[in-house]
Amino acid sequence: MLSVNDAIDKLIASAPRLAAVEPVEVLQGLGRVLAENVVAAVDVPPADNSAMDGYVFSFADAQTNGFSLRYSASSGQRIPAGSAPLAIASGCAARIFTGAEIPAGADTVAMQENCSEEEGRVNLDGKLMQGANVRRRGQDIQAGQTILTAGTVLRAQEMGLLSSIGVKTVNVYRPLKVAFFSTGNELVDPGTALQAGQIYNSNRATLTGLIQSLGMVALDLGTVPDNLADTEAVLKKASEQGDIVCSAGGVSVGDEDYVKQAVANLGAIDFWKVAIKPGKPLAFGHVGTTPFIGLPGNPASVFVTFMVLARPFLRACQGLQPKTATSPLRARADFAKEGETREVYLRGRMTDMGVDIYPNQSSGVLASACWGDVFVKQASGENIAIGDWVSVIPYER
Repeated sequence: MLSVNDAIDKLIASAPRLAAVEPVEVLQGLGRVLAENVVAAVDVPPADNSAMDGYVFSFADAQTNGFSLRYSASSGQRIPAGSAPLAIASGCAARIFTGAEIPAGADTVAMQENCSEEEGRVNLDGKLMQGANVRRRGQDIQAGQTILTAGTVLRAQEMGLLSSIGVKTVNVYRPLKVAFFSTGNELVDPGTALQAGQIYNSNRATLTGLIQSLGMVALDLGTVPDNLADTEAVLKKASEQGDIVCSAGGVSVGDEDYVKQAVANLGAIDFWKVAIKPGKPLAFGHVGTTPFIGLPGNPASVFVTFMVLARPFLRACQGLQPKTATSPLRARADFAKEGETREVYLRGRMTDMGVDIYPNQSSGVLASACWGDVFVKQASGENIAIGDWVSVIPYER
């Protein structure tokens, strides 16, 4: 069996950049992935401006005149934001407002609360340093600076940053289309009355949500009966409709598991078993030229293997950073696994005191994933005791 790290490395190394590039307006870009670096063509701010409502002046003039300068409310210069200021005369101050451009001949702003007007003059705050309350040109962004790199997911703050340099449209990757299906004669859809031997198909909904949570298009091809002909037919259809094919179930060694054989008939299986629990039977290959990743069928196994193995692969195909970040926390529960030869991904929940571990980690217990918000990595053969430092992967990462 491949180790989890080796499997992830192989998946990422073989991940083709599948998504095409298309332009999108920044205002419609939330959640999209940049396909190119963005270089600023302007400084932000484009000129020195005031950080306060107050009075703007030359610091040298103020020192020479004892921080008392000529100013008239009726005839003195008034500089609101958005106006082009006139140069300030020597020995004078001007009224200025937040965001307004600093006029030529001035370099400092005094807050209005710390100043007073009397007899055609304004008495300034003598404790100020030169350049106080001035936002310098280019203090946020400088022309020629790369502000965002390809592979960045656009959030609200990136949308704002792009707009701040005047960018209206950016090139992004088209969301990947992931065609997926479930296998199993026992599976029926919710809303149907259960008959003997049947269970409701939860994998269909889980995969829909997991794929969509990555900003990708989930193409649901339904549930396939356990036979080779139907399995091959749905694989062909999925490979034609999707950029990537994903399945849940049918990749183990049972007599009723047909997915692995069908993929081999239509393409190739590159590797099959991974030393992960839950979810050892995980298949990776291709159907024709379309990449294929086959997950196990148990509900918790689908969740874990998608998040740990399929997600880095899909992110790499979308042009995203595929690596997963871990954090150390102290365990708040014992969890022994003597003799286990696989790396275990326990469903846990972060608290202010550490991380709790769900008591039942069966591959069929999907409630463990809902109860938790992290995976706790348990190395092969490792026993976890209360107070031990453990590696934790939040679901969001």
